[in-house]
Amino acid sequence: MADTLTLSLSSGGDVVIKLRPDLAPGHVERITGLARDGFYNGVTFHRVIPGFMAQGGDPTGTGSGGSELDDLQAEFSDEPHVRGVCSMGRTSYPHSANSQFFICLDDATFLDGQYTVWGQVESGMEFVDALPVGEPPRDPGKILKATVA
Repeated sequence: MADTLTLSLSSGGDVVIKLRPDLAPGHVERITGLARDGFYNGVTFHRVIPGFMAQGGDPTGTGSGGSELDDLQAEFSDEPHVRGVCSMGRTSYPHSANSQFFICLDDATFLDGQYTVWGQVESGMEFVDALPVGEPPRDPGKILKATVA
Protein backbone atom coordinates (compact mmCIF):
# COMPACT_ATOMS: atom_id res chain seq x y z
CA MET A 1 0.00 0.00 0.00
CA ALA A 2 1.11 3.58 -0.68
CA ASP A 3 2.75 5.61 2.08
CA THR A 4 2.29 9.17 0.81
CA LEU A 5 0.14 11.35 -1.40
CA THR A 6 1.81 14.41 -2.92
CA LEU A 7 -0.34 17.32 -4.07
CA SER A 8 1.48 19.77 -6.34
CA LEU A 9 -0.41 23.02 -5.75
CA SER A 10 -0.75 26.16 -7.84
CA SER A 11 0.04 28.12 -4.65
CA GLY A 12 3.73 27.34 -5.06
CA GLY A 13 4.81 23.81 -4.22
CA ASP A 14 4.25 20.28 -3.06
CA VAL A 15 2.26 19.12 -0.06
CA VAL A 16 3.34 15.66 1.12
CA ILE A 17 0.66 13.78 3.06
CA LYS A 18 1.39 10.68 5.13
CA LEU A 19 -1.46 8.27 4.47
CA ARG A 20 -3.18 6.62 7.44
CA PRO A 21 -4.64 3.28 6.30
CA ASP A 22 -4.50 2.21 9.96
CA LEU A 23 -7.33 4.71 10.60
CA ALA A 24 -9.29 4.59 7.34
CA PRO A 25 -8.27 1.84 4.90
CA GLY A 26 -11.27 2.32 2.62
CA HIS A 27 -10.80 6.07 2.35
CA VAL A 28 -7.05 5.77 1.72
CA GLU A 29 -7.79 3.24 -1.02
CA ARG A 30 -10.33 5.65 -2.59
CA ILE A 31 -8.05 8.70 -2.44
CA THR A 32 -5.02 6.86 -3.82
CA GLY A 33 -7.08 5.20 -6.55
CA LEU A 34 -8.53 8.53 -7.67
CA ALA A 35 -5.07 10.13 -7.54
CA ARG A 36 -3.56 7.34 -9.66
CA ASP A 37 -6.39 7.79 -12.18
CA GLY A 38 -5.62 11.53 -12.48
CA PHE A 39 -9.01 12.48 -10.97
CA TYR A 40 -7.58 15.24 -8.74
CA ASN A 41 -5.35 16.83 -11.41
CA GLY A 42 -6.67 20.34 -12.10
CA VAL A 43 -9.30 20.21 -9.33
CA THR A 44 -9.68 23.38 -7.23
CA PHE A 45 -9.86 24.11 -3.53
CA HIS A 46 -13.40 25.49 -3.64
CA ARG A 47 -13.67 26.37 0.05
CA VAL A 48 -10.79 27.90 2.03
CA ILE A 49 -11.62 29.35 5.45
CA PRO A 50 -8.71 30.96 7.34
CA GLY A 51 -8.13 29.43 10.76
CA PHE A 52 -10.26 26.42 9.83
CA MET A 53 -9.64 24.40 6.68
CA ALA A 54 -9.07 24.15 2.91
CA GLN A 55 -11.48 21.87 1.02
CA GLY A 56 -11.08 20.39 -2.44
CA GLY A 57 -11.67 17.23 -4.42
CA ASP A 58 -14.85 18.26 -6.26
CA PRO A 59 -14.37 18.16 -10.05
CA THR A 60 -17.23 20.65 -10.52
CA GLY A 61 -15.62 23.19 -8.15
CA THR A 62 -19.01 23.84 -6.54
CA GLY A 63 -18.74 21.76 -3.38
CA SER A 64 -21.57 19.47 -4.43
CA GLY A 65 -19.78 17.12 -6.83
CA GLY A 66 -17.73 13.97 -6.52
CA SER A 67 -16.46 10.96 -8.41
CA GLU A 68 -18.74 8.50 -10.19
CA LEU A 69 -17.90 5.88 -7.56
CA ASP A 70 -20.29 4.95 -4.76
CA ASP A 71 -20.09 6.91 -1.51
CA LEU A 72 -18.00 5.41 1.28
CA GLN A 73 -18.97 4.02 4.66
CA ALA A 74 -17.65 6.29 7.41
CA GLU A 75 -14.44 5.22 9.15
CA PHE A 76 -14.52 7.55 12.14
CA SER A 77 -11.69 7.36 14.67
CA ASP A 78 -10.42 9.10 17.79
CA GLU A 79 -7.69 10.86 15.77
CA PRO A 80 -7.94 14.59 16.55
CA HIS A 81 -8.56 17.16 13.84
CA VAL A 82 -5.48 19.34 14.36
CA ARG A 83 -3.41 21.48 11.99
CA GLY A 84 -2.30 19.43 8.98
CA VAL A 85 -4.82 16.62 9.40
CA CYS A 86 -6.51 15.46 6.18
CA SER A 87 -10.11 14.35 6.50
CA MET A 88 -13.03 13.61 4.19
CA GLY A 89 -15.75 16.05 3.28
CA ARG A 90 -19.32 14.78 3.38
CA THR A 91 -22.95 15.90 3.59
CA SER A 92 -24.93 15.75 6.83
CA TYR A 93 -25.29 12.00 6.18
CA PRO A 94 -22.27 10.25 7.79
CA HIS A 95 -21.80 7.72 4.95
CA SER A 96 -21.64 10.25 2.09
CA ALA A 97 -17.89 10.83 1.67
CA ASN A 98 -16.81 10.33 -1.93
CA SER A 99 -13.86 12.34 -3.31
CA GLN A 100 -13.91 15.65 -1.42
CA PHE A 101 -11.45 16.18 1.38
CA PHE A 102 -10.16 18.96 3.57
CA ILE A 103 -6.88 19.88 5.23
CA CYS A 104 -7.12 21.50 8.66
CA LEU A 105 -5.41 24.90 8.76
CA ASP A 106 -5.76 25.01 12.55
CA ASP A 107 -7.09 22.77 15.30
CA ALA A 108 -10.73 21.83 14.67
CA THR A 109 -11.32 19.24 17.37
CA PHE A 110 -15.08 19.89 17.28
CA LEU A 111 -14.99 17.67 14.14
CA ASP A 112 -13.45 14.71 16.01
CA GLY A 113 -15.32 11.44 15.63
CA GLN A 114 -17.62 12.89 12.96
CA TYR A 115 -15.36 13.00 9.90
CA THR A 116 -12.96 10.37 8.56
CA VAL A 117 -9.26 11.21 9.07
CA TRP A 118 -7.11 9.62 6.36
CA GLY A 119 -3.81 11.51 6.43
CA GLN A 120 -1.43 14.04 7.98
CA VAL A 121 0.61 16.68 6.14
CA GLU A 122 4.32 15.91 6.58
CA SER A 123 5.64 18.88 4.58
CA GLY A 124 4.36 21.79 2.51
CA MET A 125 1.74 23.27 4.87
CA GLU A 126 2.97 26.69 3.77
CA PHE A 127 1.49 25.96 0.33
CA VAL A 128 -1.86 25.01 1.87
CA ASP A 129 -1.73 28.24 3.93
CA ALA A 130 -1.07 30.17 0.69
CA LEU A 131 -4.25 28.96 -1.08
CA PRO A 132 -6.65 31.76 -2.09
CA VAL A 133 -9.39 32.27 0.51
CA GLY A 134 -13.15 32.17 -0.06
CA GLU A 135 -16.28 30.05 -0.46
CA PRO A 136 -15.45 29.82 -3.34
CA PRO A 137 -12.30 31.90 -3.82
CA ARG A 138 -12.46 34.38 -6.71
CA ASP A 139 -9.44 32.67 -8.30
CA PRO A 140 -9.25 29.27 -6.55
CA GLY A 141 -6.02 27.41 -5.97
CA LYS A 142 -5.63 24.14 -7.84
CA ILE A 143 -4.13 20.71 -7.46
CA LEU A 144 -1.88 20.68 -10.51
CA LYS A 145 -1.00 17.01 -10.00
CA ALA A 146 -1.64 14.36 -7.36
CA THR A 147 0.86 11.49 -7.11
CA VAL A 148 1.04 8.44 -4.87
CA ALA A 149 4.28 6.90 -3.62
